[in-house]
Formats: sequence, structure tokens, C-alpha cells
Amino acid sequence: MRFALVDGQLIEALYALEGTCPGCGKQVFARCGDVRVAHWAHAGEKMCDRWWDSETEWHRSWKSQFPQPWQEVFRQDVRTHEIHIADVQTEHDLVIEFQHSSIKKKERDARESIYGNMVWVVDGAFRKNDYSRFFKNQGKFKFTEESGIFHVDRPEECFHSTWLSSSKPVIFDFRAVAPEGNIFDAHKYLYCLFPISIGGSAVFAELTPDDFIKKVIKGEWLLWFEGLMNGFR
Repeated sequence: MRFALVDGQLIEALYALEGTCPGCGKQVFARCGDVRVAHWAHAGEKMCDRWWDSETEWHRSWKSQFPQPWQEVFRQDVRTHEIHIADVQTEHDLVIEFQHSSIKKKERDARESIYGNMVWVVDGAFRKNDYSRFFKNQGKFKFTEESGIFHVDRPEECFHSTWLSSSKPVIFDFRAVAPEGNIFDAHKYLYCLFPISIGGSAVFAELTPDDFIKKVIKGEWLLWFEGLMNGFR
């Protein structure tokens, strides 16, 4: 975790500090080293959220784009009563999950069900072949009447199967591995795969990180997303 309660205040992990988990109320300890980013750990390293995974600088960089009160919001599954931590939950009840590791379909589906209005942001540098798969198929991307919106046939050749069956929008962040000078300037953009298929073709949008962040902060993301989805139907 990035934040814990110390003397009633949410603070980041600092060497030798002890605090309280804002979700379960148990004691947590600051872990500050050279290998992993500084974080708070529960006793025995067992998190109260079984979905929680180690964070990277990529996670932290993304989270820092949003107000602190929106980061690491604790949610309880009304069915199982389990505690889960949304990476970001806005004041408009949009959840953003930043995914840097592999995820099983069962867990992905469970998160999508619990969080409702949500969007995935996937680190395109995690899997070795994700960007090369996307890049070598760029010649097959078809422009649409909407600026920045594309169709692509045989989407399984462009995107990992984990995300093709998602019921939520999935944003791929290839900036860390995309070279400059390619047709789509992937080192500047994010690519949002929509949870819809048109005649077997996938639909995705190209947008800048700033555009995505501004849409989220201003509460415009859902209107933008739903407007495009309605246009596809």
C-alpha cells in the first residue's frame, strides 16, 4: 500500500514507521528498500486485499496524476464481505485499475463486477511481445469517420487474449517500450480497446495521457465512453 494511517493522517511509507491499515485497521509496517518502491506491509506480508500485488514506479506515477483522496479507496464486496482496494476511485464513482502483471479471467471478471464503472490501464511493457504484436499489425488498422477511432480485423493478432473478452474499456500504455518515429507515435499515446465487436472487428481509440487524465478528473470519461459505445451499436 502507498498510504497508511499514522496519528490519524494518511501518509506514505517512511523508514521505521508503523501505522494502521485504513481498510482493515490492522498494524502495518513501512518497507523502504532499494528493490521495491516504498510501501506499507501488513504483519506477515499478508494483505487484507487478496488481489493486491506489488507496485512499481509505473503504478505510482499513474496514481500520482489524481488527487490523493481518490487513491487506494477501500471497497467491500457486498456478497463475500471481502475488502478490496481500488487503485483510483473518483468522486464520480469511476474506478481505475492499473495492471502491471498477468491476471486470470476469474479475477478480472470479479473485479469488473464489483467495481461497476471502471477502466483498466495496462502496462504495455509488462509482456515482452505485447507491443511488437500491436506494432506489426498497425498497417491493418482502419480509420473511421470519428477522429482517433479505429477498427481492426482479427484483433487477437493485435491484443492479448486476456483483454479481448473484458467487459470494460482497456487502455494500453506502450510508452515505455514504443520507439519514436512509427506511424502511430505510440510513445505519445494510449490505446483504449472498447468492449464491443463489430462484425468481428475490434474498436479502439487513440488518446493522449493528458486527455485521459483530464476526462477522468473533470468527470467526462463516462460520457465520452458511453457516447462512443452508443454510436457503435
